[in-house]
Amino acid sequence: MSDKKKEASCETACRLGKVGGQAVLEGVMMKSGDRVALCVRTDKGIETDISTFTSIRKKYKVLGLPLIRGVVNMIESFKLSFGILSRSAEMVGFEEEEPSKFEKWLTDKLGDKLMGVIMAIAGVLGVALAMFLFMWLPTTIASLFDGIVTATWARTIIEGVVKIAIFIGYMIAVSFMPDIRRTFEYHGAEHKSIACYEKGLELTPENAKTCTRLHPRCGTSFIFVVLLLSIIIFMFPIFPWENKLLRVACKLLMLPVVAGLSFEFIMFAGKHENVVTKVLSAPGLAMQKITTKEPSLEQLEVAIKALKAALPDEFPEVAEEIAREAEEKAAAEKSETDETEKPETEADGEENKE
Repeated sequence: MSDKKKEASCETACRLGKVGGQAVLEGVMMKSGDRVALCVRTDKGIETDISTFTSIRKKYKVLGLPLIRGVVNMIESFKLSFGILSRSAEMVGFEEEEPSKFEKWLTDKLGDKLMGVIMAIAGVLGVALAMFLFMWLPTTIASLFDGIVTATWARTIIEGVVKIAIFIGYMIAVSFMPDIRRTFEYHGAEHKSIACYEKGLELTPENAKTCTRLHPRCGTSFIFVVLLLSIIIFMFPIFPWENKLLRVACKLLMLPVVAGLSFEFIMFAGKHENVVTKVLSAPGLAMQKITTKEPSLEQLEVAIKALKAALPDEFPEVAEEIAREAEEKAAAEKSETDETEKPETEADGEENKE
């Protein structure tokens, strides 16, 4: 192998896992290290928001150990996702819609605490729904076969198949919703732009268009690996079938272990491409054909700008452009504020003269 080929191969390998992302409302978030770049397409063009998110694993080294880091990453991902989705909604302008009478009443009663209360209620309802759909319901359906199937491993497989079927059915159902479909298109744009970057191609919408929209480190693959691993783990006879409540409790207790193992596999598969990882990653990648859709060039443009914004050392021209846009926006907002306050100042002056 020539020196140039070795250098190119090393550069490509160094890019693997360097940046990750998430599709949001009318845009894409990219994260590299502590830097978080959110790009959203609005009526004014592509707007960018830069922030930082430092993992607690950097402060407490023990949280970076294998298995433990997977649980920490899952919790931090949920926290970051909620914040990013809320910020993208603000950038798109959803909060500017005329509130209903009920929303006005809630605002009057709760004030600044309203969003926190809404997020807390949504979180509780989301967890309750997930527990019902993916823990209680599959176990209940599998229990219907008690008189026919007696082997623990067989009943666990039935339970797992039901769980996977519910997950696939749910994702297919929501994919028909227009807003969700557009988010899935931005999900595809996120994957294609990262694939383009990791292959060492020039980051253009046209180049990214030719890349795959399936990625082994995707959250969809993570969820699918969690489902498959839970089937394997709960085949062991130490987990009871006689008491459904106790079995669900065992699933909750084992969730950190399953999440930790799934995270380690996803990270390994994302950096090592071989026959074993390809076979084990295949179900999750197949699922991504539902959760990602083919993006337009305009959507790829948003994803690419977010990716470049997350890597200022590699793309300093984009970092300078974003800084300039931020200055111009701040100046425009200050000008609007001054114009709004000017008549009041003049009126006050006239009153003082009188």
